[in-house]
Amino acid sequence: MEASRAVTAESRDPAADASKRLASLTKLPRDFYDRDTVQVAHELLGKYLVRASASGTRVGRIVEVEAYLGPHDLAAHSARGLTPRTRVMFGPPGHAYVYLIYGMYHCMNVVTQAEGLASAVLLRALEPVAGIDGRTQGPGLLCRAMEIDRQFNGHDLLSDDFHIAAPPDPARFTRVKRPRIGVDYAGQWARRLLRFYVKGNAYVSRR
Repeated sequence: MEASRAVTAESRDPAADASKRLASLTKLPRDFYDRDTVQVAHELLGKYLVRASASGTRVGRIVEVEAYLGPHDLAAHSARGLTPRTRVMFGPPGHAYVYLIYGMYHCMNVVTQAEGLASAVLLRALEPVAGIDGRTQGPGLLCRAMEIDRQFNGHDLLSDDFHIAAPPDPARFTRVKRPRIGVDYAGQWARRLLRFYVKGNAYVSRR
């Protein structure tokens, strides 16, 4: 009887249930990233960004992204060609491209498509799932809350400590398309509908 009560109590423990769900997460494979960048951007919505460290595991649901399509996309860093900064973008898919803006904010991108095409998806906002303190609306705040900095530039997203995973129970949502933010310098590319987010989600960043 006592053992039965213990099992019942554990099954009703939200923390225990959450731990089981997180343990069941499946990392996205390499071929998920080795596809058309817009398609990858669409399908990253709703996936979980996972960052494990000595201080614990942080998990956030991706709710806003922007696609950058390669050197012909004047809003992409790769439009400036192969440089020490953009080298990771020109590398193989499924790696993190992390850079610093304004001397204080880190931004995380996911490299997509075949090596040499220099395409990526910027992660703009997360909905906290586990272990996250602080705001996650906007790429800089997202990286701060997840403790992502330039040491993760080039990091393989198939690693155990830093990856993107499929959620255990995917939620249905409506996807919204809008122009990207902060790329007015890119001419006609500034008007392209390459920003995607989960409609009605409270964690989507604001212009």
